[in-house]
Amino acid sequence: MLDNVPLKGIEAFSSALAAKEPVPGGGGAAACAGALAAALCSMVGNYTTGKKAYAPVEADIQRMLAAATAARMRLIELVKEDADAFLPLSRAYAIPRDDPSRAEKLEEVTKWACAAPLEMMRQTCKVVELLEEMGEKGSRMLLSDVGVGALLARAALEAASLNVFVNTCTLSDRDFARITEEEVDEMLETYCPRAEAVTASVMERVRG
Repeated sequence: MLDNVPLKGIEAFSSALAAKEPVPGGGGAAACAGALAAALCSMVGNYTTGKKAYAPVEADIQRMLAAATAARMRLIELVKEDADAFLPLSRAYAIPRDDPSRAEKLEEVTKWACAAPLEMMRQTCKVVELLEEMGEKGSRMLLSDVGVGALLARAALEAASLNVFVNTCTLSDRDFARITEEEVDEMLETYCPRAEAVTASVMERVRG
């Protein structure tokens, strides 16, 4: 029931996101989208577990529930980690341009700022895999929730990638930038189509 949902928490986060403040920002929103995708996967699993019709896949459902919970909690942690990375970045940009330590410090904190959105993508890839399996083994009554989860997961992947690229494009260490961008590109190229396929499959099954 919605009466039991902490809507004030949702309102507080969305208000913080809307405020004229640098954090939370796009990175936090990306992590939240991934966490919501994982939560929907768990919802389907929780409605499936214990049902006689799904007894043959009960162990799989329990495994997926544990994995989805772990991914969701990690993505929630990444909202704060992404925000924490912004403060040293903003301080580095404020260092006078004639300060000889500026370039090195800026490079260091920019690399650090790549870490949270990159981890968001890795966790969201796990969520896509879980949604694929849940779509096949979970309750047919909640197929639409699997589809919505896949849509959110794809959005989280693409949103988090922007937060990586906006940092790698400024780096002087092009080897670090290249390696990081290659990992991001691989995840986008592999998991965005997989998330889209989950949604397409759900749409086809729902609409007949």
